Amino acid sequence: MPKLLVVDDEEKIRALIRKYAEFKGHTVTEAENGMQAVELCRKENFDLIILDIMMPELDGFSACREIRKISDTPILMLSARGEEYDKISGFELGVDDYVVKPFSPKELMLRVDAIIKRARPAKASAEETTVPPPTEKREIFKAEGLTVDFTGRYVYVDGQQVDLSPKEYDLLFYMIRNRNIALTRERLISEVWGYDFFGDDRTLDTHIKLLRKKLGPYSKFITTLRGVGYRFDC
Repeated sequence: MPKLLVVDDEEKIRALIRKYAEFKGHTVTEAENGMQAVELCRKENFDLIILDIMMPELDGFSACREIRKISDTPILMLSARGEEYDKISGFELGVDDYVVKPFSPKELMLRVDAIIKRARPAKASAEETTVPPPTEKREIFKAEGLTVDFTGRYVYVDGQQVDLSPKEYDLLFYMIRNRNIALTRERLISEVWGYDFFGDDRTLDTHIKLLRKKLGPYSKFITTLRGVGYRFDC
């Protein structure tokens, strides 16, 4: 049974999320500020953290930064502002998804289930993985000065390793494996994030923006298709 940590200073929001989460079969622990959330993460393991940004004592960004020092538990961030700056700041800290208040509880639960579903196989794989034998064939993609090691989840730009967030890795890998194909926003969100398209493509666009920044001169490989989505041209 998935364990959720819901962190929000508004009791009504916590109660609403708990109601829908428990209906879906999840167990819920609540925290009313960032400091409580960090302390709980030091004591317990959770499958997902739903974290508000605007909170007293310790805001969501600061709490996320502290949690990431001790745990790689997926984090879904809530915000009443919905500004692009918030999204970029959250994704750079390793947030998995972002939902703007007011939100649909049903959509929130779909996103929660999708994140948990994708995180569990990755976690199990990481726990079971041993050092691969020297003879194991590595899957590597190269284009000019861009090198992507699918097997080791490494990305190099002109010989220098660049660090991507988990979703940035997933997005880049999916686009490369489907290079030279027009990928709609709906398809990218469905395949990379794991849930149906809800009409808000800002999360995808923000990840593309961050990914382009990290790829430097090789951001040219990511082509924007107006009104459609993106294509990795190589």
